[in-house]
Amino acid sequence: MPERLEPAILLFSYGTLQDKAVQMANFGRELNGRPDAMTGYVLNWVDITDPAVLKTSGKAQHPIVHASYDPKDEVPGTVFEITQKELQAADDYEVADYKRVSVLLKSGAHAWVYIKA
Repeated sequence: MPERLEPAILLFSYGTLQDKAVQMANFGRELNGRPDAMTGYVLNWVDITDPAVLKTSGKAQHPIVHASYDPKDEVPGTVFEITQKELQAADDYEVADYKRVSVLLKSGAHAWVYIKA
């Protein structure tokens, strides 16, 4: 019987999940992605204090977005195809400042993204 392929889950990243070292540490592989953007959001920064996240990313500040509801506002990033297991790994990586929501990207694709909690 052929192996059943899991449907791909789309994850949009505007921050450290685009970093190859962060991908290797969380997913055990480099992700393939394509450029996209989320509209109606603005970018800000959050201080990271979680030791594991600091070690993985090497950065004490991470970008974070929140809704502006202005369609002229746009946050560029990358959309990746991941598995359910990798989505759980991404959830585990993100600190409490973030929550995962589904958004409509500029391309018309729906993807998960982490925004300000």
